[in-house]
Amino acid sequence: MPETRIIAINTSPLIALVAALGDLRLLQDLYDEVWVSREVCQEIARGGSSGFAIAQFEQATWLNKCQTPQQIPPLLLNSLDLGEASVIQLALERQIQTVCIDEVVGRRIARLSGLSVTGSIGILLKAKQYYPELSIREAIAKMLNHNIRLGQTVIDFALQQAGENA
Repeated sequence: MPETRIIAINTSPLIALVAALGDLRLLQDLYDEVWVSREVCQEIARGGSSGFAIAQFEQATWLNKCQTPQQIPPLLLNSLDLGEASVIQLALERQIQTVCIDEVVGRRIARLSGLSVTGSIGILLKAKQYYPELSIREAIAKMLNHNIRLGQTVIDFALQQAGENA
């Protein structure tokens, strides 16, 4: 299977990657095109109570930030939050084969829609292949310090895949 060089990404992975790495440049290194739906752009801009990751998102001018809203089918909207639904719809419309979604239900529906799925940990593990000096353990610790929720199974898997489980 050819390596995916185009990806559509959801809000949670963008925030998790900023938490782990301090910025989003790694996405630019790993992918030729990174697409962000208008709905995800709006979620990031709202920034929650802390405004975390807004500046890093705005600095990433190389991201393909959609200006028009997605026409999302009711089935997706009834099953997912607006960001996840818009990422899946964007990928289907633009024939982007891979989406980056962290939430379980969103990942499941993306797969059922015929899309390949990765998440913030998957991106970090992909980066580790190109940048062996990247510490997955440190990245996960930073994510946890920023209240990014990761299950112990995911953490153990990531450390094992990165060869950092000792």
